Parts: sequence; structure tokens; C-alpha cells
Amino acid sequence: MSSQTQLARITPKHSQIEKQPEQSGSQLSKKHKAAIIVRFLLNEGAEVSLSDLPDAQQVELTYLMGRMAYIDRNTLGDVLLEFAHELESIGLSFPGGVSGALSALEGRISPMTSARLRKEAGVRQIGDPWDRLRALSIPELQELVEAESIEVAAVTVSKLDVGKAAELLSSLPGEMARRITYAVSLTGAITPEAVDRIGLTLASQMDDVPPKAFVDAPVDRVGAILNSSTAATRDDLLSALEETDADFAEKVRKTIFTYAHIPARVEARDIPRVAKEIDDATLVTALGYATEGEAGATTEFLLDSISSRLADQLRESIEERGTVPSREGEAALSVVTTVIRELESAGDLKLIAQDEGEE
Repeated sequence: MSSQTQLARITPKHSQIEKQPEQSGSQLSKKHKAAIIVRFLLNEGAEVSLSDLPDAQQVELTYLMGRMAYIDRNTLGDVLLEFAHELESIGLSFPGGVSGALSALEGRISPMTSARLRKEAGVRQIGDPWDRLRALSIPELQELVEAESIEVAAVTVSKLDVGKAAELLSSLPGEMARRITYAVSLTGAITPEAVDRIGLTLASQMDDVPPKAFVDAPVDRVGAILNSSTAATRDDLLSALEETDADFAEKVRKTIFTYAHIPARVEARDIPRVAKEIDDATLVTALGYATEGEAGATTEFLLDSISSRLADQLRESIEERGTVPSREGEAALSVVTTVIRELESAGDLKLIAQDEGEE
């Protein structure tokens, strides 16, 4: 158990504080011992965060520290030893209340169950609401701001990092961005309590959003499926999508990354790294299968982008391999594009941005 958790147990919970004379460690109340420990940690330069304690406990602890005079060395030693012993004697601690339990189980129970339990118990997400709001993406912030008054939007912009605030304003309609910018100049007299209330209100709106069954958007999920499909299946499904929903089909096309897209999306200098991540047999199968059209052009691009020695070895292996069955060839092409995607996700290469009009 952390020292802060233990402090929460021994911090005073009554609003009335009486002056306590200096006495031995065994005679001190728990609230006085808490004040001593906090003071000692501060003197030693420790970072002590008490903001998670209830407001009443923070207030009483502050008043108590202001009323105490001094503690002799023997008493300080007794209090610290008792505190250390109590910490060591604790084998396991549980989070207090439903809120603490939900936070401890975050990511381990389903989002739907978590949302239902929070709603039933009337528990909001813990922590600084502005930290949660600052973590939102620009599209999410844009949606949030556009639904609020200009005054609330001005406070929100003021609580963001400068760079993110500028990016958010740039994404908003010009007239709204100008009104929010002017409203920021009027926030000088707003109280911290009002800012906290606004943050809690906005965060509660986030908590009220029903959990989504799928993390990725539909267009990304369909694109991922088609990326792993054979060329014939992919073309057939895209044609069917275009007949049903041309706009959705166009968005899906932009998420697709196939073997034929490699020359336009991958820098030649990154190809040796890609080839290194693919076993020789799979690479030979892919290159031996993709010999015509756009796929053939990609094969030549790959061979031209690696060392001459390796390229010659692969050409010899391709000739020895002979004709590649369609099933094996398509599977090998899928491995090549999957490796490139994995390298991109790991930050080992960066795909060239696709032009808006490019398919």
C-alpha cells in the first residue's frame, strides 16, 4: 500500500479541530500523526499529492498543520516507526468503494459492464476531468465544443495545451473560432470552482456515451478484411459496395493497402528492411507469383530496391520455383503487405501519404 493510501486512512475526518499539545508518539491521535508524516515528507523534498483525498480531509489537515507547533525527535521517530510498521504489516489492500474497484478493473471487465455499474452506482470517472478532456482527439473535441455555448468553449480552449488549442480552433468554422477567441479574453474573472464545474459537466457527457462494441470504425474494419482477401474477392466486394454505397466504398478504397500499392506508398530505402522481415521461401513465392500488370511492376520495384547480389539470388530462386499456385501466391502477397503494416505500426517505417484523389 502506498504512503498516500495509508495517509487517507489516518487523515482526520471530523471538521472540528482542537489544539493538541506536544506529547509522546503513543499518545498522539491518528490525525496528528498524519500531519506529522506529511510535514516530514515535505521537509525531505518528497512529492506528496493529497488532491485525491476528500476536500474535507484536505481542509482539516491544512488547519491541523497550521495549529501544531513542534515535535521532538523522539516523538517523530516513534510516529515514523509506527507508520512504517503499519505499512509493512499490510498484506493486501482493496480500493475503496465501487469507484475504486471499477478503476482497478479498468480494461479487465467489458466496457458495457463497466458503464452499467457506474450508472447503477452513480459513479463518475475519477481523476481530473480536464486531464480526460485534454486526452481527446481533435475531432472529439470539435464535436464537444460545437455542442456547447461559446463561453464553455472558451474555457475548454483555455484549458488545452497551446498547440492543441490552435489545432482545435483551426478545425472549427471561421465565425465560431473567432467568437471563441474573443470569449477567451472574457475569462479572466472566472473562478476555479466554475472551471471545475464545467470540467465535471463535460466529463459527465463523456461518461454518458454508450460503450462501443467495436474499437475501429466500420470503414477500417472492412478495409482490414479486404486487405487480407484475394485480389478477385476484393475487387468483387468493392464493386458490390460501390453499387450499394459509393461514398462508403470510396472510403474503404483509401484504407486498402495491397501489393500493387507498395511502389507508391513505401520508400525504396525501406524495402531492404521489409525483405529482411520476410522468410526467403515466402518472398520467392510472392515475387514468383506477381509477374504481370501492377503486381509485376511492384515485383520489379522490390528487386531494384535491394542489393544486386540479393536480387540475383531471388531471381534464380524464382526461376527454380517455377509456376506458383494462386492460393499460395495470394497468401504470400498478403504476408508482404502485413509485414509492411506491422513495421509501420512499430514506427520502423512511414508510409507515403496517399493523395486525396488516389485510389
